[in-house]
Amino acid sequence: MIAPSLHTQRLTLRMPVLADFGPRADFYASDRSVWEDGPLDRRAAWRIFASEVGQWPLMGFGPFSVDDAASGAYLGEVGIYQPEGYPEPELGWFTTPEAEGKGVAFEAARAVMVWARSSFGWDHLDNYIDPRNARSIELALRLGGVQVAAPGADPADVVIRHDLRGLA
Repeated sequence: MIAPSLHTQRLTLRMPVLADFGPRADFYASDRSVWEDGPLDRRAAWRIFASEVGQWPLMGFGPFSVDDAASGAYLGEVGIYQPEGYPEPELGWFTTPEAEGKGVAFEAARAVMVWARSSFGWDHLDNYIDPRNARSIELALRLGGVQVAAPGADPADVVIRHDLRGLA
């Protein structure tokens, strides 16, 4: 299975392609990846990227690459992740430095939440966030999530749950 294309007012969400790996490798090489067990070298970043994209044919969900609808510029990745050891599918995001603070992750995450509800009928999606990652916690709460006492990917994770029942 490949990812469907989702469209918002400003964004196109699509199946990742090999060219998307460069910005992802740059992210993992930077200090911005500290919340994702980084910084990591290209080999380790490739393993993560490839395994996440590989969720599509194996699980029917995975990351969407996010492009600016007008220019086609790559802005990041937002999707549903469930590597081995995750208690449930997780809503996650990463944006390029150029896209940070512009509402890209919010807009794309909302589109993925609607898609997950209509495609799978799920009642909720969780975020698993390092407690020191204040920006991601803030975004998860702005998306309407609430902190819950549930297992995350790591015992220290802040788990924020999004109720999908009111979405399309």
